[in-house]
Amino acid sequence: MFYAMAENKIDLRGYRFEHRLEDIQTLNERALRGELHISAISIHACAYVSDKYALLPCGASMGDGYGPLIISLNEDVDLRSCTIAIPGRMTSAYLALQLYLGRDFKHVLVPFDQIFDAVKNKRADAGLIIHEGQLTYATGGFRKIVDLGEWWKNETGLPLPLGGNVVRKDIAPEIQRDIAHIMRESIDYALAHRADAVGHSMPYARDMDADLAGKFIGMYVNDFTRDYGEKGRAAIVRFLGDAHRARYIDKLPMIEFVS
Repeated sequence: MFYAMAENKIDLRGYRFEHRLEDIQTLNERALRGELHISAISIHACAYVSDKYALLPCGASMGDGYGPLIISLNEDVDLRSCTIAIPGRMTSAYLALQLYLGRDFKHVLVPFDQIFDAVKNKRADAGLIIHEGQLTYATGGFRKIVDLGEWWKNETGLPLPLGGNVVRKDIAPEIQRDIAHIMRESIDYALAHRADAVGHSMPYARDMDADLAGKFIGMYVNDFTRDYGEKGRAAIVRFLGDAHRARYIDKLPMIEFVS
């Protein structure tokens, strides 16, 4: 998404962007403190930072019939009684798992890139997998127990809203709009120059080759990334609304989009 911005492939309108690469749980926690002007964030975390941040209309990661996976070495694992390794309590994957199980469950917090090891080492019986692990789990001998994006699509007919980009509300509205335009142009440029954009991402690809990285990017950088659209926005309302009704989040956030 940020290739064209990072490499000055588009007009940045006089702005300078400093790119900081951090895992999504860390970014969620930084958003709670309002530290970054613009950030990727879990849609789940929007429930806790909607007073500080507005959602940009572009930059979404939506799982349209696919998404985070629950994996285990044992296909007969009972998710309601076992311990599940999760990548963070503010991740959308964790909220989706809560909605799926419909009750409290035993879990242990593990960095997303250490969940496979946690299951192999018996620290957990199952793992909640995000990022490229959704494509690589089988090579490690793991079994897919459930695809939460597939379950959500069957339940609601909507894509599963996983991540988005936010901008701080204390930034002037005209600057927020400039940022939205720049980010959309960056996404459009990447989609139009796909091979170059994938090549730019490879140093961060965590043991994926270009083909696998390209497949993963294709799953989560798409038309929803250009703009949520009515279906994407409806998915966010349904996702957070269901979570509020189930009392997994305390209050229903008023989500604002940059126009």
